[in-house]
Amino acid sequence: MIKKINNIAVLTSGGDAPGMNAAIRAVVRACSYYNLDCTGIYRGYQGLIEGDFEKLDARSVRNVINKGGTFLKSTRSIEFKTKEGRAKAYENLKKAGVDALIVIGGDGTFTGGLLFNQEFGFPVVGIPATIDNDINGTDYTIGYDTALNTVVEAIDKIRDTASSHNRLFLIEVMGRDAGDIALNSGIGAGAEEILIPEEDGGVELMMESLEKSKKSGKTSSIIVVAEGEKSGKTIFELAEHIGEKYEEYDIRVSVLGHIQRGGSPSCFDRVLASKLGVGAVEALTDGKSNIMIGVHHQKVVHVSLEKALKEGRKLDKELRRVANITSV
Repeated sequence: MIKKINNIAVLTSGGDAPGMNAAIRAVVRACSYYNLDCTGIYRGYQGLIEGDFEKLDARSVRNVINKGGTFLKSTRSIEFKTKEGRAKAYENLKKAGVDALIVIGGDGTFTGGLLFNQEFGFPVVGIPATIDNDINGTDYTIGYDTALNTVVEAIDKIRDTASSHNRLFLIEVMGRDAGDIALNSGIGAGAEEILIPEEDGGVELMMESLEKSKKSGKTSSIIVVAEGEKSGKTIFELAEHIGEKYEEYDIRVSVLGHIQRGGSPSCFDRVLASKLGVGAVEALTDGKSNIMIGVHHQKVVHVSLEKALKEGRKLDKELRRVANITSV
């Protein structure tokens, strides 16, 4: 059981994700609803070390629910990885009269929050926000749905060009360790093949798929490639590899990059962020700590930070099966 909470601080850390502002808004307004003070921390853990704090109230977060990125800013703090840096952060929280901390981000953010809790016994609750959807214990992370829609829209436009010129397009999407964006956007956009980090032998399967496509009369193709796929080749090397065997293909490469992080969050992400933000405040007022607020079967759930970090989400084998069937 933790002491009575009167002042909750909130920060965003790591890579930005659409819906972070909606999550901050929910935290601030839940604090207001429960007559608690709320302190915004700018620039993530680095701002925590430097005391870059600002009091937030319900009016501080007006007109932010529809905006991408994070108005609290985000940075990766090298100093917070040191014990001295974390000690500075702790002293700053005490001076500001902060009783608990809500951290919004992905696995790196949660790792920092867990360590901070273990060292100082300071109440910490995490909200998962990462476009990769690679946090264990929650069905969805904030930003994932928006990123998917951005990717599908981009692939739809690229397909128009592919069909017009009988081209083969390799499209690289984000996903260093998780293939959720590639797999789901690949199915949603009707890709002929999808390469993801969770599978080995993807290049061989891709070549087999291209051979079948050629025999079936397909004149254009879309291949979605997660940036962390296991061949060890860059997407440009993959294109060259295909060109060496299939000289008849007019091959193009498109790397979507950081466009996937930006943009106004989808309704799904705004609602998810609102539910998790309120859930985080209520968990702290109920005496909970060292947990992540997630969602499972549309219900808000509490998951220990250790479990959330223990392992990434497993590949959805049924979804992969569907991808294989629908790409014939």
